[in-house]
Amino acid sequence: MRAAWYEKNGAAREVLRVGETETPRAGAGEVRVKLATSGVNPSDVKSRQGLTRKIAWPRLVPQSDGAGVIDEVGAGVPASRIGERVWVWNGQWKRAFGTAAEYITLPAAQAVPLPDRTSFAEGACLGIPAMTAYHAVALANLPRGGRVLVSGGAGAVGQYVIQFAKQRGATVLTTVSSPEKAAAAREAGADHTIDYKREDVAAKVKAVAPDGVDAIIEMDLAANAKLIPSVLRPKGSVIVYGTTPEATLPAGWCLTNGIRIQFFLVYELTEADRAAAVAAINDGLKAGTLKNRVAQPTFPLADIAAAHEAVEKGSLGNVVVTM
Repeated sequence: MRAAWYEKNGAAREVLRVGETETPRAGAGEVRVKLATSGVNPSDVKSRQGLTRKIAWPRLVPQSDGAGVIDEVGAGVPASRIGERVWVWNGQWKRAFGTAAEYITLPAAQAVPLPDRTSFAEGACLGIPAMTAYHAVALANLPRGGRVLVSGGAGAVGQYVIQFAKQRGATVLTTVSSPEKAAAAREAGADHTIDYKREDVAAKVKAVAPDGVDAIIEMDLAANAKLIPSVLRPKGSVIVYGTTPEATLPAGWCLTNGIRIQFFLVYELTEADRAAAVAAINDGLKAGTLKNRVAQPTFPLADIAAAHEAVEKGSLGNVVVTM
Protein backbone atom coordinates (compact mmCIF):
# COMPACT_ATOMS: atom_id res chain seq x y z
CA MET A 1 0.00 0.00 0.00
CA ARG A 2 1.00 3.63 -0.36
CA ALA A 3 1.57 5.58 2.82
CA ALA A 4 3.29 8.68 4.15
CA TRP A 5 5.77 8.50 7.01
CA TYR A 6 8.64 10.20 8.77
CA GLU A 7 11.65 8.73 10.55
CA LYS A 8 12.75 11.81 12.46
CA ASN A 9 11.18 15.02 13.67
CA GLY A 10 11.50 18.12 11.55
CA ALA A 11 9.99 20.38 8.90
CA ALA A 12 7.32 18.82 6.69
CA ARG A 13 9.26 18.90 3.41
CA GLU A 14 12.42 17.68 5.09
CA VAL A 15 11.06 14.59 6.85
CA LEU A 16 7.78 13.45 5.25
CA ARG A 17 8.11 10.70 2.66
CA VAL A 18 5.52 8.87 0.52
CA GLY A 19 6.07 5.35 -0.75
CA GLU A 20 5.11 1.69 -0.65
CA THR A 21 4.88 -0.26 2.61
CA GLU A 22 3.32 -3.50 3.78
CA THR A 23 -0.49 -3.63 3.83
CA PRO A 24 -1.70 -4.49 7.36
CA ARG A 25 -4.06 -7.36 8.18
CA ALA A 26 -6.85 -7.15 10.75
CA GLY A 27 -6.06 -8.98 13.99
CA ALA A 28 -8.47 -10.33 16.58
CA GLY A 29 -11.03 -7.69 17.55
CA GLU A 30 -9.85 -5.38 14.76
CA VAL A 31 -11.13 -4.04 11.48
CA ARG A 32 -9.15 -2.94 8.46
CA VAL A 33 -10.32 0.28 6.86
CA LYS A 34 -9.56 1.15 3.25
CA LEU A 35 -9.14 4.86 3.80
CA ALA A 36 -10.54 7.48 1.46
CA THR A 37 -9.41 10.46 3.52
CA SER A 38 -7.16 11.45 6.41
CA GLY A 39 -7.53 14.56 8.57
CA VAL A 40 -4.51 16.70 9.47
CA ASN A 41 -4.81 18.36 12.88
CA PRO A 42 -2.51 20.80 14.67
CA SER A 43 -1.52 18.02 17.08
CA ASP A 44 -0.33 15.92 14.12
CA VAL A 45 1.80 18.80 12.92
CA LYS A 46 3.27 19.48 16.37
CA SER A 47 4.09 15.79 16.82
CA ARG A 48 5.88 15.69 13.47
CA GLN A 49 7.79 18.84 14.41
CA GLY A 50 8.72 17.30 17.75
CA LEU A 51 7.17 20.14 19.73
CA THR A 52 4.83 18.04 21.89
CA ARG A 53 6.59 14.67 21.81
CA LYS A 54 9.54 13.11 20.04
CA ILE A 55 9.17 10.27 17.58
CA ALA A 56 9.03 6.99 19.48
CA TRP A 57 9.31 4.51 16.58
CA PRO A 58 11.83 3.99 13.77
CA ARG A 59 9.11 4.97 11.29
CA LEU A 60 5.81 6.75 11.98
CA VAL A 61 2.75 7.00 9.70
CA PRO A 62 1.08 10.17 11.01
CA GLN A 63 -2.47 11.37 11.66
CA SER A 64 -5.28 10.01 13.80
CA ASP A 65 -8.46 10.96 11.93
CA GLY A 66 -9.83 9.52 8.73
CA ALA A 67 -12.74 7.90 6.93
CA GLY A 68 -13.26 5.03 4.53
CA VAL A 69 -14.78 1.56 4.18
CA ILE A 70 -14.13 -1.55 6.26
CA ASP A 71 -12.76 -4.22 3.91
CA GLU A 72 -11.55 -6.86 6.39
CA VAL A 73 -12.41 -7.94 9.93
CA GLY A 74 -10.49 -9.98 12.47
CA ALA A 75 -11.65 -12.77 14.74
CA GLY A 76 -14.55 -11.76 16.96
CA VAL A 77 -15.79 -8.97 14.68
CA PRO A 78 -19.03 -9.60 12.71
CA ALA A 79 -18.42 -10.13 9.01
CA SER A 80 -21.45 -7.91 8.43
CA ARG A 81 -19.21 -4.90 9.09
CA ILE A 82 -17.36 -5.48 5.81
CA GLY A 83 -18.45 -2.76 3.40
CA GLU A 84 -19.46 -0.37 6.19
CA ARG A 85 -18.63 3.32 5.75
CA VAL A 86 -16.83 4.55 8.87
CA TRP A 87 -14.91 7.39 10.47
CA VAL A 88 -12.02 6.55 12.78
CA TRP A 89 -10.49 8.09 15.89
CA ASN A 90 -7.11 7.77 17.68
CA GLY A 91 -5.62 6.13 14.62
CA GLN A 92 -2.08 7.15 15.54
CA TRP A 93 -2.38 7.65 19.30
CA LYS A 94 0.29 5.55 21.07
CA ARG A 95 0.88 3.53 17.92
CA ALA A 96 3.13 3.91 14.87
CA PHE A 97 0.56 3.51 12.11
CA GLY A 98 -1.90 6.36 11.53
CA THR A 99 -4.31 7.33 8.78
CA ALA A 100 -1.88 8.82 6.24
CA ALA A 101 -2.08 5.56 4.30
CA GLU A 102 -4.36 3.57 2.03
CA TYR A 103 -5.24 1.16 4.85
CA ILE A 104 -5.32 1.12 8.64
CA THR A 105 -6.13 -1.61 11.15
CA LEU A 106 -7.45 -0.70 14.57
CA PRO A 107 -9.83 -1.96 17.29
CA ALA A 108 -13.35 -2.31 15.92
CA ALA A 109 -14.76 0.29 18.34
CA GLN A 110 -12.49 2.92 16.80
CA ALA A 111 -14.31 2.64 13.47
CA VAL A 112 -17.66 4.41 13.82
CA PRO A 113 -20.46 4.07 11.24
CA LEU A 114 -20.51 7.11 8.96
CA PRO A 115 -24.00 8.24 7.88
CA ASP A 116 -24.60 8.01 4.13
CA ARG A 117 -25.26 11.74 3.86
CA THR A 118 -21.78 12.56 5.24
CA SER A 119 -18.85 12.62 2.82
CA PHE A 120 -15.55 10.92 3.52
CA ALA A 121 -13.88 14.35 3.59
CA GLU A 122 -16.27 15.43 6.34
CA GLY A 123 -15.71 12.13 8.13
CA ALA A 124 -12.01 12.96 8.42
CA CYS A 125 -12.88 16.06 10.49
CA LEU A 126 -14.53 14.32 13.44
CA GLY A 127 -12.13 12.30 15.58
CA ILE A 128 -10.14 15.10 17.17
CA PRO A 129 -12.01 18.36 16.39
CA ALA A 130 -15.63 17.33 16.92
CA MET A 131 -14.92 15.05 19.90
CA THR A 132 -12.84 17.75 21.57
CA ALA A 133 -15.60 20.28 21.04
CA TYR A 134 -18.40 18.09 22.36
CA HIS A 135 -16.49 17.15 25.51
CA ALA A 136 -15.39 20.73 26.16
CA VAL A 137 -18.99 21.95 26.03
CA ALA A 138 -20.11 19.06 28.23
CA LEU A 139 -17.47 19.95 30.83
CA ALA A 140 -18.48 23.61 30.74
CA ASN A 141 -21.98 22.55 31.88
CA LEU A 142 -23.49 25.74 30.55
CA PRO A 143 -26.84 26.83 31.97
CA ARG A 144 -29.68 27.40 29.52
CA GLY A 145 -29.20 30.94 28.29
CA GLY A 146 -25.63 30.98 29.63
CA ARG A 147 -22.77 32.81 27.97
CA VAL A 148 -19.54 31.23 26.77
CA LEU A 149 -16.38 32.71 25.27
CA VAL A 150 -14.86 30.41 22.66
CA SER A 151 -11.22 30.94 21.81
CA GLY A 152 -10.58 30.69 18.07
CA GLY A 153 -14.12 30.19 16.81
CA ALA A 154 -13.07 29.76 13.18
CA GLY A 155 -10.68 26.93 14.00
CA ALA A 156 -11.30 23.23 13.48
CA VAL A 157 -12.39 22.70 17.08
CA GLY A 158 -13.95 26.13 17.56
CA GLN A 159 -16.44 25.61 14.73
CA TYR A 160 -17.82 22.54 16.49
CA VAL A 161 -17.70 24.15 19.95
CA ILE A 162 -19.95 26.93 18.69
CA GLN A 163 -22.45 24.43 17.32
CA PHE A 164 -22.60 22.23 20.42
CA ALA A 165 -22.87 25.29 22.69
CA LYS A 166 -25.74 26.67 20.62
CA GLN A 167 -27.51 23.32 20.93
CA ARG A 168 -27.50 23.91 24.69
CA GLY A 169 -29.11 27.30 24.27
CA ALA A 170 -25.98 29.31 25.05
CA THR A 171 -25.02 32.76 23.82
CA VAL A 172 -21.67 32.30 22.09
CA LEU A 173 -18.95 34.93 21.93
CA THR A 174 -15.80 34.00 20.07
CA THR A 175 -12.41 35.44 19.21
CA VAL A 176 -11.18 35.47 15.60
CA SER A 177 -8.26 37.02 13.74
CA SER A 178 -9.79 38.31 10.49
CA PRO A 179 -13.09 39.32 8.88
CA GLU A 180 -13.07 36.07 6.88
CA LYS A 181 -12.79 34.05 10.08
CA ALA A 182 -15.49 36.16 11.72
CA ALA A 183 -17.82 35.23 8.87
CA ALA A 184 -16.97 31.53 9.32
CA ALA A 185 -17.68 31.72 13.04
CA ARG A 186 -21.04 33.38 12.40
CA GLU A 187 -21.89 30.69 9.87
CA ALA A 188 -21.29 28.12 12.61
CA GLY A 189 -23.75 30.00 14.83
CA ALA A 190 -21.69 32.44 16.89
CA ASP A 191 -23.72 35.34 18.27
CA HIS A 192 -20.79 37.73 18.69
CA THR A 193 -17.33 37.73 17.08
CA ILE A 194 -14.35 39.67 18.42
CA ASP A 195 -11.29 40.33 16.28
CA TYR A 196 -8.56 40.05 18.90
CA LYS A 197 -6.00 41.65 16.57
CA ARG A 198 -8.06 44.82 16.11
CA GLU A 199 -10.49 45.01 19.05
CA ASP A 200 -10.36 45.10 22.84
CA VAL A 201 -11.53 41.59 23.77
CA ALA A 202 -12.34 42.43 27.39
CA ALA A 203 -14.38 45.49 26.46
CA LYS A 204 -16.31 43.60 23.81
CA VAL A 205 -17.12 40.77 26.22
CA LYS A 206 -18.24 43.17 28.95
CA ALA A 207 -20.59 44.90 26.50
CA VAL A 208 -22.45 41.61 26.07
CA ALA A 209 -21.88 40.08 29.52
CA PRO A 210 -21.29 42.86 32.06
CA ASP A 211 -20.75 40.38 34.90
CA GLY A 212 -18.57 38.10 32.76
CA VAL A 213 -19.24 34.92 30.82
CA ASP A 214 -20.14 31.65 32.54
CA ALA A 215 -17.33 29.72 30.87
CA ILE A 216 -14.33 30.05 28.60
CA ILE A 217 -13.43 27.23 26.23
CA GLU A 218 -9.74 27.71 25.60
CA MET A 219 -7.45 26.47 22.83
CA ASP A 220 -4.29 28.22 24.09
CA LEU A 221 -4.24 28.88 27.82
CA ALA A 222 -0.66 30.15 27.84
CA ALA A 223 -1.51 32.91 25.36
CA ASN A 224 -4.87 33.91 26.84
CA ALA A 225 -4.72 33.30 30.60
CA LYS A 226 -4.22 36.99 31.31
CA LEU A 227 -7.72 37.67 29.94
CA ILE A 228 -9.50 35.46 32.47
CA PRO A 229 -10.11 38.09 35.20
CA SER A 230 -11.54 40.59 32.72
CA VAL A 231 -14.00 38.27 30.94
CA LEU A 232 -15.05 35.48 33.35
CA ARG A 233 -17.65 35.79 36.12
CA PRO A 234 -16.89 34.66 39.68
CA LYS A 235 -17.41 30.89 40.10
CA GLY A 236 -17.02 30.51 36.34
CA SER A 237 -15.14 27.77 34.48
CA VAL A 238 -12.21 27.62 32.10
CA ILE A 239 -12.15 24.46 29.99
CA VAL A 240 -8.71 23.94 28.47
CA TYR A 241 -8.06 21.62 25.54
CA GLY A 242 -4.82 23.20 24.35
CA THR A 243 -1.80 25.13 25.60
CA THR A 244 1.93 25.35 25.28
CA PRO A 245 3.77 23.46 28.04
CA GLU A 246 4.10 26.43 30.41
CA ALA A 247 1.32 28.90 31.29
CA THR A 248 1.19 31.73 33.83
CA LEU A 249 -2.20 31.94 35.57
CA PRO A 250 -3.81 34.85 37.44
CA ALA A 251 -3.89 32.45 40.37
CA GLY A 252 -4.79 34.97 43.08
CA TRP A 253 -7.87 36.18 41.23
CA CYS A 254 -8.87 32.62 40.36
CA LEU A 255 -8.51 31.61 44.01
CA THR A 256 -10.57 34.44 45.47
CA ASN A 257 -13.27 34.06 42.82
CA GLY A 258 -13.61 30.29 43.02
CA ILE A 259 -12.68 29.65 39.39
CA ARG A 260 -12.67 26.08 38.08
CA ILE A 261 -9.94 25.31 35.54
CA GLN A 262 -10.42 21.95 33.83
CA PHE A 263 -7.83 20.46 31.49
CA PHE A 264 -8.47 17.48 29.26
CA LEU A 265 -6.82 15.61 26.39
CA VAL A 266 -9.21 14.24 23.77
CA TYR A 267 -7.03 11.18 23.15
CA GLU A 268 -7.57 10.04 26.74
CA LEU A 269 -11.35 10.32 27.19
CA THR A 270 -13.03 7.69 29.33
CA GLU A 271 -15.11 5.06 27.57
CA ALA A 272 -18.31 6.74 28.78
CA ASP A 273 -17.21 10.21 27.69
CA ARG A 274 -16.13 8.86 24.31
CA ALA A 275 -19.47 7.10 23.80
CA ALA A 276 -21.37 10.29 24.61
CA ALA A 277 -19.31 12.28 22.11
CA VAL A 278 -19.68 9.67 19.36
CA ALA A 279 -23.44 9.52 19.87
CA ALA A 280 -23.83 13.30 19.75
CA ILE A 281 -21.67 13.62 16.65
CA ASN A 282 -23.47 10.90 14.72
CA ASP A 283 -26.89 12.21 15.79
CA GLY A 284 -25.92 15.58 14.31
CA LEU A 285 -24.62 13.99 11.13
CA LYS A 286 -27.74 11.89 10.64
CA ALA A 287 -29.99 14.90 11.20
CA GLY A 288 -27.89 17.08 8.91
CA THR A 289 -27.50 19.68 11.66
CA LEU A 290 -23.77 19.31 12.30
CA LYS A 291 -21.82 21.49 9.87
CA ASN A 292 -18.37 20.30 8.81
CA ARG A 293 -16.03 22.85 7.26
CA VAL A 294 -13.49 21.11 5.02
CA ALA A 295 -10.60 23.37 4.03
CA GLN A 296 -10.10 23.91 0.33
CA PRO A 297 -8.26 22.61 -1.47
CA THR A 298 -7.89 19.06 -0.20
CA PHE A 299 -4.51 17.45 -0.82
CA PRO A 300 -3.55 14.16 -2.46
CA LEU A 301 -1.34 11.87 -0.38
CA ALA A 302 1.64 12.80 -2.57
CA ASP A 303 1.28 16.40 -1.33
CA ILE A 304 1.05 15.60 2.38
CA ALA A 305 3.85 18.07 3.15
CA ALA A 306 1.72 20.87 1.68
CA ALA A 307 -1.22 19.69 3.80
CA HIS A 308 0.89 19.97 6.96
CA GLU A 309 2.08 23.40 5.89
CA ALA A 310 -1.54 24.50 5.37
CA VAL A 311 -2.27 23.63 9.01
CA GLU A 312 0.80 25.54 10.13
CA LYS A 313 -0.42 28.63 8.25
CA GLY A 314 -3.83 28.48 9.93
CA SER A 315 -6.12 27.26 7.17
CA LEU A 316 -9.81 28.00 7.38
CA GLY A 317 -11.46 24.62 8.01
CA ASN A 318 -10.18 21.09 8.54
CA VAL A 319 -7.29 20.12 6.29
CA VAL A 320 -7.93 16.79 4.54
CA VAL A 321 -5.65 14.45 2.61
CA THR A 322 -7.28 12.19 0.01
CA MET A 323 -6.09 8.75 -0.95
